[in-house]
Amino acid sequence: MREIGIDEAGKGPVIGSMFVAGVLNFEGLEALGVKDSKKLSAKRREYLAELIEDATEVHVLEITAGEIDEGRKRHTLNEIMVELFSAVIRSFQPNRAIVDAADVNPDRFAMNLRANYDRAGGKGELELISESKADNRYPVVSAASIVAKVHRDRSIRQLEADIGAEIGSGYPADPKTIQFLRRQLREEDDIPPYVRRSWKTVARNRVH
Repeated sequence: MREIGIDEAGKGPVIGSMFVAGVLNFEGLEALGVKDSKKLSAKRREYLAELIEDATEVHVLEITAGEIDEGRKRHTLNEIMVELFSAVIRSFQPNRAIVDAADVNPDRFAMNLRANYDRAGGKGELELISESKADNRYPVVSAASIVAKVHRDRSIRQLEADIGAEIGSGYPADPKTIQFLRRQLREEDDIPPYVRRSWKTVARNRVH
């Protein structure tokens, strides 16, 4: 039985990439004490992600801010998520996939995900479990949540190093992020490539 868990990190931020991670279940996973990545410290996430990636198969996809903006010209964000989750499933060819639904309607997400998987040439019988907050209930989805979050955090810290400024979390609710965004939009002739220009947050904070 090849069972995987899938989760994302960075769906909502106005700055930076989004990551989708898939993790193949393995013996000893529960003993690691994995849980929803938001309930763990950054240091603990890093530690657990290293253990997980050393112990089993892991597949991580990154979609940049620019790719998200381009994709949203033709698709909703949920449709983009379906494509990414489907790609991760195809990379594993599992018997069962448990996903943290990227839609307020988990059944609809499952239906769209299965249709995309079949259309893209997914092979074999696939049992698909789609639930909200699956990262709270299934250790293998918790593991995927941790891996995705660690990759997202690393990318933000690398971006900060590259541009020489603090960004914060990248989320619209983060005052540090909004302060940084306003400064960038005031100083730059164009919106920087790491900012999701299709987010309403950009229009609200742009100085004309």
